[in-house]
Amino acid sequence: MSKLTVYHYPRCGTCRKAIQWLNARGHELDLRPIHETPPSAEELKELVEFSGLELKKFFNTSGEVYRELGLKDKLAGMTEAEQLALLASNGMLIKRPIVRNNHQLVTVGFKEEEYERVWG
Repeated sequence: MSKLTVYHYPRCGTCRKAIQWLNARGHELDLRPIHETPPSAEELKELVEFSGLELKKFFNTSGEVYRELGLKDKLAGMTEAEQLALLASNGMLIKRPIVRNNHQLVTVGFKEEEYERVWG
């Protein structure tokens, strides 16, 4: 199987389920704790491009930090560069897990049917 990079938060149940799913299918995983070493703004820009998702899908909208900063009302007025810099500044703002391979495939979050299609 392929080697995958997984940006995760160890105490996140969804992240643990995703890692367990990937391990069960024989993937080699490079685990990166998102709260300790969040991806840089440049890495995030690449992840967004490869995922095909809108940048706003990378925000952990149910997270405490997102709510504390009042980002629901502020994101629309921010540039892409500002949003990427904000995400890179605090890994707890990033929706997780983010899984990527070396062939420009990226998934955000964990939905078993999507994982089966992309990583199965």
